[in-house]
Amino acid sequence: MSQPSHGTRVELHHEQGYRFRVRFPGGMPELITDEPPPLGGGAGPNPTALLATALANCLASSLLFCLRKQRIETSAFETTVEVDTARNPEGRMRITGVRIDLAPEVSAADRERMGRCLELFETFCVVTESVRHGIPVSVGVEPRVRG
Repeated sequence: MSQPSHGTRVELHHEQGYRFRVRFPGGMPELITDEPPPLGGGAGPNPTALLATALANCLASSLLFCLRKQRIETSAFETTVEVDTARNPEGRMRITGVRIDLAPEVSAADRERMGRCLELFETFCVVTESVRHGIPVSVGVEPRVRG
């Protein structure tokens, strides 16, 4: 296995309640995240919605990349994600499943040529394949004392 790359850095800055301002590298627009009411104010997507978005966007991009390599044109491309949650034995909410439906609109002739892409595209999705196989997460907490 290759050395891990630390190529992406995202910063979250707490604003109020459960609302955070997310800063991405490279001058990308900031994003507000928040928990839905009654816990938060619902000012932006919560972590579950962000994970669902990451999974779906990665898969859609992977399929689109393969289709373009095969010179299969899409006139539209819709993706829907459904996330199931349930309480674990300790009573904490967990994601128990994710269903992603991809609907690229292609010609009838191109539909017949999509077979190879349908076999391969999932394996090229960095996010989905990482989540499926589990991602080691290390956590550090460094409290800062107000001065």
